[in-house]
Amino acid sequence: MRLDKAILATHPDFSRSRIEGLIKSGYVSVNGVEAVKAGMKVDADDEIEVEIPPPVPAIPEPEDIPLDVVFEDEDVIVIDKPAGMVVHPAPGHFGGTLVNALLHYLPELANIGGVARPGIVHRLDQYTSGLIIVAKSEKAMEGLAKAFSDHKSVEKTYLAICHGKPRLQAGRIENLIGRHPVDRKRMAVLERGGKRAVTNWQVVRSLDKGVNLVECRIETGRTHQIRVHMASLGMPVAGDKVYGKSALDKQLSPVPERQLLHAWKLKLWHPVKNVPVEFVAPVPEDMKAYL
Repeated sequence: MRLDKAILATHPDFSRSRIEGLIKSGYVSVNGVEAVKAGMKVDADDEIEVEIPPPVPAIPEPEDIPLDVVFEDEDVIVIDKPAGMVVHPAPGHFGGTLVNALLHYLPELANIGGVARPGIVHRLDQYTSGLIIVAKSEKAMEGLAKAFSDHKSVEKTYLAICHGKPRLQAGRIENLIGRHPVDRKRMAVLERGGKRAVTNWQVVRSLDKGVNLVECRIETGRTHQIRVHMASLGMPVAGDKVYGKSALDKQLSPVPERQLLHAWKLKLWHPVKNVPVEFVAPVPEDMKAYL
């Protein structure tokens, strides 16, 4: 029997799409092993576990959380997001997010682009710091969404502290990135089935303890793109708990508490005024410790 049919037999109130979503998000295991796909074959005596994530509140609540505002006009606001802050509410993170903070700072943002993720057109990982631009008007939302979708008029540059001794000082990675075939909570470089991902990188400076300051300019915005690409080069981002090497992290002083990745520069055309704009977020203190 197919896994999704077996789950449907015990959870008749679930739709096929919800079952598939739970499997893709890593909430289903078979005999203690995370399920890979809805169509996998299971036997009658297999132990199937389904974890039901808590529901996300339909409308995020405003919260008085300080924001580091880099730029603001009537159409957009640019924030230097601290490491540790989640961009929008999700299972396990119902509050304390950038969206909760923005709704307190800008109550009028509530109806821009939908109530769940108002104004949000792109994201940063929870433990990645740096620049994120948010739409304050519907026209800006439309313009930013198009720009970030086609990747042609947005230039995003990150700084990363990476382990390893690179054979080259710069390069361009172009391949496919998609969900890991076994661990659905991770991303991976795939031969087929993923989405095109392009990262241009160069070593800015070699540092102590075998780490390097690396500049990464991305032409696409895939989930965990830089982290996956640098790990594929044998140069994982220091402090990365998913794609990194903890043994190498422990050799650093201080031992990094998060992935040392920072969204440093953001260059694009203003979505309403149609003029070029560029923003820079200073290197955070935890990364300065290694420079």
